Amino acid sequence: MIDAELAALDFCYLTTTGRTTGEPHRIEIWFAAHPARDTIYMLSGGRDRADWVRNLVASPHCRVEIGDRRLVGDGRVIEGTDDDELARTLVHDKYATGDDLASWRATALPIAVDLASADGKGR
Repeated sequence: MIDAELAALDFCYLTTTGRTTGEPHRIEIWFAAHPARDTIYMLSGGRDRADWVRNLVASPHCRVEIGDRRLVGDGRVIEGTDDDELARTLVHDKYATGDDLASWRATALPIAVDLASADGKGR
């Protein structure tokens, strides 16, 4: 699991593989960690038009940096799944004050990345 100290950080870096170039594409993004699994959630305000989402759909394997921790994982769109509402709630509640991000919470595309150690040992 992602420990509480890392989970509390403001952002992570997500590196996907460019769907046309095959080159690494690195972004800084808000995230929330699942409380009981090695899964992080992100919300894409650009929905499936965002390059990073399009890249994950084309090639789910990715790298994630949270603080000084380096991880690998597989991304997936989770809209309409059992994780959809949990993802929206965790990410929204981590960053929002009151209703200031309510529209983003409701309309963004939820993404999960299931993580493993960068050295490939377990999940």
